[in-house]
Amino acid sequence: METLSGKDKELIRSSWESLGKNKVPHGVIMFSRLFELDPALLTLFHYNTNCGNTQDCLSSPEFLEHVTKVMLVIDAAVSHLDDLHSLGDFLLNLGRKHQAVGVNPQSFAVVGESLLYMLQCNLGQAYTAAMRQAWLNMYGIVVAAMSQGWAENGEDKAD
Repeated sequence: METLSGKDKELIRSSWESLGKNKVPHGVIMFSRLFELDPALLTLFHYNTNCGNTQDCLSSPEFLEHVTKVMLVIDAAVSHLDDLHSLGDFLLNLGRKHQAVGVNPQSFAVVGESLLYMLQCNLGQAYTAAMRQAWLNMYGIVVAAMSQGWAENGEDKAD
């Protein structure tokens, strides 16, 4: 697993400091963007309520619970920047779960774009090219582990 530079860690921590305190509204911005970029992803969110359109989905308590979980994963990654490999098993399992519910690994890139969009919207001028790259570096590490779990789960099902 790759490591992040000290500067990357500093930029990620400083930007997450305020955003991490108000996770759900920021997560809703991220998922709103996700559904704009790839509306087909809405079909993955059929809970007990109807997620037939973005607004219904974004206001669903079950969906908001999912948003909270996603934001907590980001929070965990930020909290473990000095030791991201300690999240390895957790991220592998997360990848397996995403494979099991029909997420394709290409969707991870769209989630990354949505994360960057949310950061840009909320940080404004504080969102710099260096900060964007730092987040991309961290997200790349997280996605690599999740993708490995996704692939392993797919191989298990093929057996």
